[in-house]
Amino acid sequence: MKTAILTFATGLALAGAAFAEGHRNASPEGARAYIVSPANGAEVSSPVTIVFGLEGMGVAPAGVEQENTGHHHLLINQDLAEIEMEYGLPATDQVVHFGGGQTQITTDLPAGTHKLQLLLGDHGHVPHNPPVLSEAITITVK
Repeated sequence: MKTAILTFATGLALAGAAFAEGHRNASPEGARAYIVSPANGAEVSSPVTIVFGLEGMGVAPAGVEQENTGHHHLLINQDLAEIEMEYGLPATDQVVHFGGGQTQITTDLPAGTHKLQLLLGDHGHVPHNPPVLSEAITITVK
């Protein structure tokens, strides 16, 4: 009996993981992320404070499954074409997670030009369908 229950529970867990991979939550029409500051083309010094904005959806921490919500991911010098939208976003130096529901960061960036873009992820870090993206901005760190 214990084996049957364990087998059933394992199958259920694997089915849930398979559903989560490749499943994207819908985003409402008109939802958009945007970078409040710095402005596109700004010259800044490090550390840089980046403030996030969101319209048409709410912010919720990772792990909280609630319709029309998500949390921010900051793409730093990341080619959007390299992001697999069907899966949870990786945590890297170029894909910074804000799973606590944060709406800004102050971070050190090396001198030079940097491309910044926001991508909203659902409770499991998977981008919505269609993706809720900001316009990419470019800043120069002096």
